[in-house]
Amino acid sequence: MVLLGLVLSVALSSEARDRGVSEGRAEAALVARTAIEPNLDGRSLAVPLSGPELAALRKLTDRAIEDGSVVRLRLRDTAGQVVFSDDGSGFGEEIEDEALDAARGEVVALLTRLNADQNDSGPVGQRVVEVYLPLSTGGPVLGVLEVYLPYAPIAKDVSLGLRTTYLVLGGGLLALWAILAAISASTIRLMAHQAGHDALTGLPNRALFQRRAAAAIHAAQRDGGTVAVVLADVDRFKEVNETLGHHNGDALLRELGTRLAAAVRSSDTVARLGGDEFGMVLPAVREEEIPPLLDRMRTVFETEIVVDTLPLSPEASFGYALAPSDGNDVDTLLRRADMAMYLAKGSRSGTARYDQQRDHFDPAQLALVAELRRAIEGNELVLYYQPKAELRTGRVCAVEALVRWRHPERGMVPPDAFLPVAEQTGLIDALTKWVLATALAQAVAWGLSFDRLTMAINISARNLARADFADTVLSALAAAHVLPGRLVLEITETALMTDPETAADVLFRLAEAGVRVSVDDFGQGQTSLSYLATLPLHELKIDKNFVGDLPDNAAHAAIVRSVIDLGHNLGLQVVAEGVETREITAMLTAAGCDIIQGYLLARPMPADELPSWLAGHRVSELTVER
Repeated sequence: MVLLGLVLSVALSSEARDRGVSEGRAEAALVARTAIEPNLDGRSLAVPLSGPELAALRKLTDRAIEDGSVVRLRLRDTAGQVVFSDDGSGFGEEIEDEALDAARGEVVALLTRLNADQNDSGPVGQRVVEVYLPLSTGGPVLGVLEVYLPYAPIAKDVSLGLRTTYLVLGGGLLALWAILAAISASTIRLMAHQAGHDALTGLPNRALFQRRAAAAIHAAQRDGGTVAVVLADVDRFKEVNETLGHHNGDALLRELGTRLAAAVRSSDTVARLGGDEFGMVLPAVREEEIPPLLDRMRTVFETEIVVDTLPLSPEASFGYALAPSDGNDVDTLLRRADMAMYLAKGSRSGTARYDQQRDHFDPAQLALVAELRRAIEGNELVLYYQPKAELRTGRVCAVEALVRWRHPERGMVPPDAFLPVAEQTGLIDALTKWVLATALAQAVAWGLSFDRLTMAINISARNLARADFADTVLSALAAAHVLPGRLVLEITETALMTDPETAADVLFRLAEAGVRVSVDDFGQGQTSLSYLATLPLHELKIDKNFVGDLPDNAAHAAIVRSVIDLGHNLGLQVVAEGVETREITAMLTAAGCDIIQGYLLARPMPADELPSWLAGHRVSELTVER
């Protein structure tokens, strides 16, 4: 038993060293992601660092060395040459094999002592974890981070855990080793299972999912294979919880988890990531195999299930991303699979792959969005207003509120630079509330002379998918003391189709209160006419892409005439946006269009300029004989 204890002690010590090296490797990866890679901005270290960049790196490393978190830090280019060193060492020395391995995408980490390498000069120093890490921002390797981390703090953390383990081992040896060892092994297995699995479904949880995904990606990089990371979200699961209760919702999730686990290959991983979201790791899979595999999963997933004596037909939206083509780390692939899943949900296609063309993620944009909440509260946002006029009379009948951002450092930020990412991050709700409150307050501030104008505000898909959005709008109207009939909500076809049932409920509540609803950018989406006819709509806005080239594009002219006829047959007003010439105005007049909006009438303008523009606008300027 003593010999067994010694063997175990040696094994645990070795494992502790491995854990220490692993922790050092994780710390180095954190340094790379948070401190080095963002400053590279996608640029290779083969390009010489500028003076300010070297100064910034020097400041960063001095601070890290001063607080003891780093002993030495060097940056190398992909050829292994040192381009930065905190202590001036390493320049001109023989290139180390570990640096070349890291330049090829490998991570090398080992426990050693400072200046223990043959190339190093100076006395051998303290024990350190030496890590060579490839630097990348999602693309090719930009260079290599060589960092030496003090091992003493890591060893201290590891030794705390080892001390308890040694005590348990000693007690076990003294009190019938075999029995206590069996109990300990059983307990450890149970705790390990609980730590890595979801309590509701028994499936792997997010932590285990990420570990298996990382292992699959590493194997694919080593063997040249492909890994798919898949996210599946149960459509309208909130309705099940609200209607049948959370215990029945849990029963549904358990059954769906069982079905998914049975539908995949033995080498695949199915995990519950939280709520009604499931994740899958499909290693060693060919790209062409994924769509039929996911179709099979959806078929199994959507087979009718009886919950509390009620038959349910669950539906799900699947999104996936591939390594290495869509990313080489778990976080990137998860984010991109999530984008694909929302694309599938919005298009109602059921399954979608990550599409780079629809990816609005950009670190610079995210930095803007991080400041957007402050901007809403700090009076940095501003609304511009663009008039609309009736073609028959030339009378200005409405204005559309368009948000702009007066950033204190970046100047005027256009909406397409921050709105798409704001919508992806969920900040669109706060932004829409601000636009509603500000636009309605402005309508009141303009006074009685503007009482005949309606205020149009754009609404996103995420806004419309919230069951309580009607309450938000009606509360804003009540707070501003504005009649509901003066508000027009402009909603794209895509927004209508993201969650049709919720959208219909919200729109009917708003329409009953008197709020007007306009379908924006009509002609670009895929709204079925039968669905459109069931909604409480008041207006169709023809997409500007069809309007801008009316005189030269016979197909677009035919589409515009058809949309105008369709709108009138449905009892709706028809608005043409993007009108820039009198020739287009004449064609729209001949086709029977009701209202126009565009640069021919006026560009968007600040609120204080609209009264004087309106006073100078002559009705006769736009009227054209029909």
